Amino acid sequence: MSTFNNEVQLVGNAGADVELMTTKSGISLVKFSLATNEYYNTSKGEKVKETQWHRIVAWGKTAELMANIISKGDQILIKGKLTYSSYEDKEGVTKYMTEIKTREFNSFVKKEVASEEVPF
Repeated sequence: MSTFNNEVQLVGNAGADVELMTTKSGISLVKFSLATNEYYNTSKGEKVKETQWHRIVAWGKTAELMANIISKGDQILIKGKLTYSSYEDKEGVTKYMTEIKTREFNSFVKKEVASEEVPF
């Protein structure tokens, strides 16, 4: 019997600056949207761009790194696990959410890291 893994890989652009949050228990967390684009031609030869939005979540050190590196519009690679959850809103309506829980990421944008001169 073979084993199936829940592995997702997306390349897209950050929909917003990544902001670091901390849970009540002190764990780092980020949530942001990632846009992926697909291009195709219609039967009439018209080029169409279709954008899909994905909810990205990261915890711990990965979240801290993402918050320091990723800005709105940056192209990034996300590797993670597809997760589903639900909750009831204020009106009692059940809402469903699909998220990618990030295991690894890579930014394709080179950032200059600020540094201070250290006297020797």
